Amino acid sequence: MHGMPQPAALRDIFDSQFRASRSVPAVALDERRRRLHLIGQIVSQHGGQLAEAVNTDFGGRGTALTEVADMFVLRATIGELKRNLVRWSQPQRVRTPIYLQPARAHIERQPLGVVGIIGPWNYPLQLTLGPVAAALAAGNRVMLKPSEITPHTSALLGELVAKYFTRDEFSVVQGGADVAAEFAALPFDHLFFTGSTAVGRKVAEAAARNLTPVTLELGGKSPCIVDPSCTDLAEAVLKIAHGKLLNAGQTCIAPDYLLLPRGSEAAFTQAYRSAVARMFPQFEGNPDYAAIVSDRHLARLHALLDDARAQGARVEEVGPAPNRTAAPGRRMPPVLVFDVQPGMRLMQEEIFGPVLPVLLYDRLDQVLAGINTGPRPLALYWFGKDTAARDKVLRNTVSGGVTVNDTLLHVAHERLPFGGVGDSGLGAYHGEAGFLRFTHQKSVLLQSQWARGQMLYPPYGPRFQRVMGWIRKLL
Repeated sequence: MHGMPQPAALRDIFDSQFRASRSVPAVALDERRRRLHLIGQIVSQHGGQLAEAVNTDFGGRGTALTEVADMFVLRATIGELKRNLVRWSQPQRVRTPIYLQPARAHIERQPLGVVGIIGPWNYPLQLTLGPVAAALAAGNRVMLKPSEITPHTSALLGELVAKYFTRDEFSVVQGGADVAAEFAALPFDHLFFTGSTAVGRKVAEAAARNLTPVTLELGGKSPCIVDPSCTDLAEAVLKIAHGKLLNAGQTCIAPDYLLLPRGSEAAFTQAYRSAVARMFPQFEGNPDYAAIVSDRHLARLHALLDDARAQGARVEEVGPAPNRTAAPGRRMPPVLVFDVQPGMRLMQEEIFGPVLPVLLYDRLDQVLAGINTGPRPLALYWFGKDTAARDKVLRNTVSGGVTVNDTLLHVAHERLPFGGVGDSGLGAYHGEAGFLRFTHQKSVLLQSQWARGQMLYPPYGPRFQRVMGWIRKLL
């Protein structure tokens, strides 16, 4: 039943989880720990199998790359949840204002019920099991719809989850876009989606029909700014190249375009070539450099470059010359694009590949105006030593998250909420933010036998006026 895509099967799984969540609304800490432990078992005991499934789905993505790109953050997520589960689950005492004393108040943290999670293909372990772990830690039942673009990984996840969990605890559902649409239409207590902005809108529309709250982890055009005060350009460019080329750029928080001080383009290009050569001496057959996930996605990237060339852009392939005698594959060499115009598809769409447009600027105000006229990005990166310039960027831009003098690493900090804003997403998770994303915070006021609330009951008269006068002085 875990892999059945029929709508009736979807509803059957949902109904079993719904009944279980309503029959046991309060899930004991020991039970939550057990479920977290099982997620950890899947990762620790079957990590090799899962990494090989990812490698097969991509047509080339090595075990070490999956370890750093998926398993590293996933293990950190599980560890943070385990360490803090007791504290985060406890009722939170709230100070009572004097006009309501001697009543007492607290907030109870309760499971929402049944959580639906729709996962992406680019990090098919971290971005599925990560939110699953947070939802289970919060005491929920979970249904997961992984991506059909990574079928081997999704099928293996389904098999392992069926082995470790009962259907009414955690189930995996397989299928394509039609199944995803049926899945999003179920009346979940919360629906969590990671993917493109366009599909995120459809998920939000489907959830709205059931008044289901959503978390949308989307993407967009994440800028990377090199400030004139960046004196160690080689070190900065190595970090930029790593952020751009991890998973061959198929990363929602990858630097999507570079903003570079005018006159620095030759030095940057040389530094970028050196950084690529250092990390990837070759591309064909290199397990450290991921393939593009499908022929369709590769064709789209080439179409973006063709559109840019047609509009006058200069495209430079970076790295060692490709081996023309090697078997054809989907490993796309890194590309820099200069003379970029705003109307190019490269600047209108999230790139999601090893293509980096380079835009030149003269003044920081130009940079800020350009960023602020577009949709708010999921991530922003800044390199330099001028703290005044750095703080000006931080104050005058709005993005999901920021890493200063590096790339990507804010997502690895489990105590920082991760999420977008505007077109780049709705809601955040990781750490306590993730636990609370899947938690209902129920307000509770415990009235005292010594309460004198009747003084505010009608009929209203002189005594009421005196009491209200006293309260107004306290406010």
